[in-house]
Amino acid sequence: MALLILLVMLTACAAMPQDLSGKMFIFPQETDTANVRLSTSMQSFTAVTACFRSITDLSRNHNLFSLSTPSFHNGFLVFKEAGNNVIDIYVRNNRVTFTGQDYMLNTWQSICTTWDSESELVQLWLNGKPSIKKFIGGSVITDPIVIVGQEQDSHEDLNFTPGNMINWRALEFEATGRVLVENKITCE
Repeated sequence: MALLILLVMLTACAAMPQDLSGKMFIFPQETDTANVRLSTSMQSFTAVTACFRSITDLSRNHNLFSLSTPSFHNGFLVFKEAGNNVIDIYVRNNRVTFTGQDYMLNTWQSICTTWDSESELVQLWLNGKPSIKKFIGGSVITDPIVIVGQEQDSHEDLNFTPGNMINWRALEFEATGRVLVENKITCE
């Protein structure tokens, strides 16, 4: 009974908004299951901008940001291909490829991607350097699920203004597997 109460309390804590300013998620072990599911404040939108920082030593294909919907497992996906210079962006399962990107292993990378359904264009910024804009199409994205740490193939010291979809200062999330929340590392 005590174990059940503890599990209910842990689940409730994970669902409560937490201020993760100055914090980061750490995935210390390569697995097929460890991930963090982020709750969104919006259920329908016509544009997406995702900005984040990441560091990894993975040289294989892997996702950097994954948003799925009931209709599109790649609703908005930022995907790093093996090799150091290719990043794919998916919107509603449509893909565009950005080549010539200077993505370095074991180095902090600042990544922003933006898409707008009105122009149907997508753009990538890597470490503050913009790519060209590319046509990808798309319309309204509804019922999003955002996962970091894994690609979802089924519906499952920089200071940014809090987002209107995911707000790091009032983040609702659920961690699965070996995921740590630690203070961000600053280099001086």
